[in-house]
Amino acid sequence: MENLGYYNGEYGRIEEMKIPMTDRVCYFGDGVYDATCAHNHVIYALEEHIDRFYNSARLLDIHIPHSKEEMSRILCEMVKKVDSGDQFVYWQATRGSAIRNHAYGENNFDANIWIMLTPAEKADTYKKVKLITEKDTRFYHCNIKTLNLIPSVMASEKARVHRVDETVFYRDGGRVTECAHSNVSIIKDGVFRTAPTDCLILPGIARRHLIKACHALDIPVDESAFYLDDLMNADEVIVSSSSNFCLQAVSVDGKPVGGKAPELLSKLQKWLTDDFENYCKG
Repeated sequence: MENLGYYNGEYGRIEEMKIPMTDRVCYFGDGVYDATCAHNHVIYALEEHIDRFYNSARLLDIHIPHSKEEMSRILCEMVKKVDSGDQFVYWQATRGSAIRNHAYGENNFDANIWIMLTPAEKADTYKKVKLITEKDTRFYHCNIKTLNLIPSVMASEKARVHRVDETVFYRDGGRVTECAHSNVSIIKDGVFRTAPTDCLILPGIARRHLIKACHALDIPVDESAFYLDDLMNADEVIVSSSSNFCLQAVSVDGKPVGGKAPELLSKLQKWLTDDFENYCKG
């Protein structure tokens, strides 16, 4: 099959799937999601993504009707049904289905489970990207991978209009948080710096793997807040996500950045791509 959708146990091509209008995602965006990639029909870092998915659901009081093991099994079985071994693997849980009412009631119902699998080329970790900045006006639950993504949608559209690859968010005082759909980190004076995992950023799985790579390569790690000046004066600026592990940014708001620690960056990129290939040998 070219692509595959799933809704509460029903399978089919994504474009043929039907979702009831009473699903709370339709009028509240009431749900959480996670995503990663598959290579050789093996889902990369699945356990870590499943843990984050269930944590997001817990923080929003959403009850997933499957155990972590059952959810993992469903995903792994589905990935094998798609023709291409290289896939984008996306799944979400919405609070359930009911007539529209902001309050969901004392008796929380089972979540509706969505899964969407589409062919996707293997990520090019060595691609260079361009960035712009945007004030971060999102709410204070960025650590939850919620379906309410309007600020990220608008920031991604702004990036497209400006013909760049990603938008970097910053808060009052110039504190850099993350990107519209990625984490952003820097290297300065041989130290890998990345924002702390507080309520202002999503705890990215790729970010975690970058830290793991740094430990393996004896690169010091600093998980404290950094600012726009730090971003612009960094030796390297790194964008990471589950489909792009360690991208080098070459410009921010039209100004050149990074390019001062190519050997260190290359070591990180090689470690991460090797880890990916070893994990997904199939």
